[in-house]
Amino acid sequence: MHVQEWLETVPAVAVYALVGLVIGLESLGIPLPGEIILVSSALLASQHGDIDPVVLGASATAGAIIGDSIGYAIGRKGGRPLLAWLGAKFPRHFSEGHIATAERSFQKWGMWAVFFGRFVALLRIFAGPLAGVLRMPYWKFLIANVLGGIVWAGGTTAVIYYVGIVAESWLKRFSWLGLVLAVLIGVTSMLVLRRKAKKATPEPVVAAE
Repeated sequence: MHVQEWLETVPAVAVYALVGLVIGLESLGIPLPGEIILVSSALLASQHGDIDPVVLGASATAGAIIGDSIGYAIGRKGGRPLLAWLGAKFPRHFSEGHIATAERSFQKWGMWAVFFGRFVALLRIFAGPLAGVLRMPYWKFLIANVLGGIVWAGGTTAVIYYVGIVAESWLKRFSWLGLVLAVLIGVTSMLVLRRKAKKATPEPVVAAE
């Protein structure tokens, strides 16, 4: 069953809770499809009046901020042995190469790595725990975490919600052409944000053999 189809079968309160929980766990360091859940829920909100987009955005933002903060605390306490343990449990996401790339990003960009990490799948999982492992001052982490969570979660919810509204309106007038154009606008907006985020993170350095 498609994610959006499944979300249509549960109450609005459960959707808010699910979005906050999944995004929170992803931000904590567990590889979960937080962005897919958020996009599907925002699109569902544009089609059904039972789901309030403001509450949905707030739930996603809260999950992102709280999850990252917990991840920071765990990373600060667990240190590098935690990264080794995560690498054994989730080798696809926490390989030595990925950890090295994320670590270089943090060392070079600091707070900006936490902020823009929201828009990059790899750094979104790493941000909290790695900031704690590298002992980034908590006040710096908190500022970047809060701002990044608001812009990413709130912005994604708003863009997808209004794209869904426009798509539904155009669909009544121009059939599938309106839907295609509306979706392209939303996807383009998200790609622009991701491209800016990737430009703010350094490229991996390949060691000479």
